[in-house]
Amino acid sequence: MNASFKQGAREGFRLFLPMSVGLVPWALVTGVAMRSAGLSPLEAMGMNVIVFAGTAQLGTLPLIVAGAPLWLIFATALVLNLRFVIFSAALAPAFEGQPWRRRLASSYLLVDGVFAVCTEKILQSDDPRWRWGCFIAPSVWCWVLWQSFALVGVLGAGAIPRDWSLEFMATIALMVMLVPMTQLRPMLVAAVSGGLAAVLLRGMPLKLGLIAGISVGIAAGFAAEHWDGRRRPA
Repeated sequence: MNASFKQGAREGFRLFLPMSVGLVPWALVTGVAMRSAGLSPLEAMGMNVIVFAGTAQLGTLPLIVAGAPLWLIFATALVLNLRFVIFSAALAPAFEGQPWRRRLASSYLLVDGVFAVCTEKILQSDDPRWRWGCFIAPSVWCWVLWQSFALVGVLGAGAIPRDWSLEFMATIALMVMLVPMTQLRPMLVAAVSGGLAAVLLRGMPLKLGLIAGISVGIAAGFAAEHWDGRRRPA
């Protein structure tokens, strides 16, 4: 923990702190949803620690309750998390030369919010210690916050009043995380295309419309990135 690492950690924490407030209702909703799906407190927190991806957890819970085939549950979780492949590719230059264990831990801790607000700063720095501090400090804070409030949701599932509308608050939190990402044209194209496709295909059985919407969004984002690359002067 040299001075450079500490400076990066402070900067990353400062950037992510305002957005981290939105994790509270999202984690609570996820905790309540896991208990409502019939998982025991131990099973719910086990899923929360192992998966550590609220969108994938909430997306697969209805399939688990409905007794959907295992392959469909797996495919749904995979598609819902495909965005992290793009995030990881964008951050990869910042982790060049880092130990394998550090890169593995980073892949587990990578979340939308940290990527959205910290990536630009991380990629602008040439100091690997600063970059590591800027990434790991908000990521660990996010993990602790998520696990803590998911546990509150798990243990207090029956006590949280339904009129609190936590589901709506969680949606607003996701929208707040989405806005910074859409400053890039490929991200904006992916968000609009995927959102429209998911709405138009919402009547598909087993919530396959959501998977289709995500697939359309990813394809549109890659196409927009490719088009932008061709338009840039050599």
